[in-house]
Amino acid sequence: MTLGVVIGESKPTAVTAQTSRPLSVGEYVIIDSQDGKLLGLVERSFVTSAALTDIHNFDEAIESKEIADINSRDKSFTAKIGILGYLAQLQKSVVVLPAIPPIPGTGILSATKDDLGNIFAPQKDEWVRVGTLLRNSQIEAKINLNKIVSRHLGILAMTGMGKSNLVSLLAKQISTVNGTLIIFDYHNDYADLHIPEINVIEAKINPRLLDANTLSDVLEIRENADIQQRILRLAFTPDVKESQNFWDALDHNVEMIGANPERKDDRHSADRVRDKIDDARHRFADVLDPDIMDPLGLIKEGKINVLNISELSEKQANVALAYYFQELLTDRKSALLAKSAKAKSSHRYRFESPVFVIIEEAHVFIPKGEETHTKYWAAKIAREGRKFGLGLCIVSQRPRNIDPNVLSQMGSLAVMKIVQEDDQRQITAAAESISHDLINQLTSLNVGDAVFVGQWVNLPAIVHIEEVKDKPVGSDKNAISEWKSTKKFEKIATESTQKLIQKDLLLD
Repeated sequence: MTLGVVIGESKPTAVTAQTSRPLSVGEYVIIDSQDGKLLGLVERSFVTSAALTDIHNFDEAIESKEIADINSRDKSFTAKIGILGYLAQLQKSVVVLPAIPPIPGTGILSATKDDLGNIFAPQKDEWVRVGTLLRNSQIEAKINLNKIVSRHLGILAMTGMGKSNLVSLLAKQISTVNGTLIIFDYHNDYADLHIPEINVIEAKINPRLLDANTLSDVLEIRENADIQQRILRLAFTPDVKESQNFWDALDHNVEMIGANPERKDDRHSADRVRDKIDDARHRFADVLDPDIMDPLGLIKEGKINVLNISELSEKQANVALAYYFQELLTDRKSALLAKSAKAKSSHRYRFESPVFVIIEEAHVFIPKGEETHTKYWAAKIAREGRKFGLGLCIVSQRPRNIDPNVLSQMGSLAVMKIVQEDDQRQITAAAESISHDLINQLTSLNVGDAVFVGQWVNLPAIVHIEEVKDKPVGSDKNAISEWKSTKKFEKIATESTQKLIQKDLLLD
């Protein structure tokens, strides 16, 4: 079906078309050029009225509207269409742009299911369904799981736009192929996912395996508390690390340093460090475990692993993530070495197959303009992980606060509704394949709609992501419903305190 014709100046990468109806941004069309069919994506759409142009007052607007209503030629539908490549080549996952622009007058046709099906929903094992094309709803939208593991993924959106739903959907799809997924769950959102044999565990930190500066962060000693930092550094000796009773040994060393008669001023600071140690060993007993020598042992290969870090402070969570990242990267390197022809039997590793890791609230752990424990290892995984089968996914509602060097390493992006211009600029800088016109459409997306770009899709697409119905992960609380269901407690009569007041005490 002919929708329109190419008009004005055309380019090998974009054309302008006059159409018979208004086209939707994100809609795919066929440009029937002389050298073969081209696939195009509508990036901008305009509707104008000749009668209702240059209106100066309300009465003129009403009169012009009457003229416009009876004039079938009054409305003009114009679309800016980005050229994605020759259709036949795209169906073979090969992008070939035309050397010569389409000639003005070239027909614009509707894209059919036969045209788009093989491009957006290839029938291959690594491609899994996540929804449908937003503007061509009869077309399945699939993503390439191999590419998100090997080239990483960023999921970016405002709060409430569907980030958690997409993470849940990816978890379900990875579970169907027995993949190993680790979700660092910052808000305890994913423990109830209905996935067979999901492995929900508490994140653990072994204080023996940390350096003094990192242990200081875990104990929440202030950065500017120089004396406390020095005392902990002196007390955290190799003997303490190997001691059977770790906390007692560390506390004893701190006490001895504070008792040094030549440094009486250290006593108060040593007491503060001992308070921090006592607080940590009791309040965070479930998190800080000096007897767990291999935290990776809690993670199950071939399963969806949810590591609950909601009980950790921000600094502790940062340390925990950094430790797991370091161990995972080391493990995957060891696995690769062990499988190589030159490997020695001494190479030990835990995971036989690739591992995919998802960080919620990535802006907290990989901040822009600030160094953190997690940021160092996340950047290292972003650069090197693909060589060793360790994939990274960062999830955030504040792209502007994520380190741009890490964000730019995400080979694929799912971008949902984003309003802040700073966020949009950060996304534009990170993703070369997302056009300025598509970025401008982010403010108009609804819940569950996303722009997919990068290596996990054959072409940029605006997708409606299917909802994971068994659990409304990350949904807002229904305050009214919960208030109404709260039991009303009868007021307990209490004796008036007026007669208990001794009036003579009020008199001079």
